[in-house]
Amino acid sequence: MEESSARRRSAGERVLLAVGSIGPLGHAPASGTVAVAVAGIPLAWVMRHYLTDGVYLGVAIAFTVAAMALHHRGDKVLGESDSRKLVWDELAGFFFALYAVPFTWPVVVIGFFLERVIDIVKVPPANWIDDRMHSGVGVVLDDVVAGVYTCILLHGLVRFGPAWLAG
Repeated sequence: MEESSARRRSAGERVLLAVGSIGPLGHAPASGTVAVAVAGIPLAWVMRHYLTDGVYLGVAIAFTVAAMALHHRGDKVLGESDSRKLVWDELAGFFFALYAVPFTWPVVVIGFFLERVIDIVKVPPANWIDDRMHSGVGVVLDDVVAGVYTCILLHGLVRFGPAWLAG
């Protein structure tokens, strides 16, 4: 792990960075996409299968708030803004994308790709957030916007699309 400053990182900072990068996932090429595929999908599966919609939403919101704090502090430790090594923002967005939709593989795969594309394109107001808010709040909120747009599209697809989507 490279040092962003002349000083050595404290044990707490190293733990924060390891948690924020979900171990090696934050260091992979396309780290956000890899983190959602490897960690986000299984975590969302557990949440969708064992939590009610209300509890799921509460957990997604709590995770989002924790992600904001983690990204704020982690970016300071790394000396970067919106570091690709920290991937909780991507998970937060994905959790919102799958809110209250059936967890079927077609829905998850479509949701995965839709959320990634919408996050990369920065559909308004995500582009405004990304341009103007550089703290952990802004880093995470643009992903949440992508997740909310994806969730709306998934609900439309499940309701008006082919029956096989909903399982």
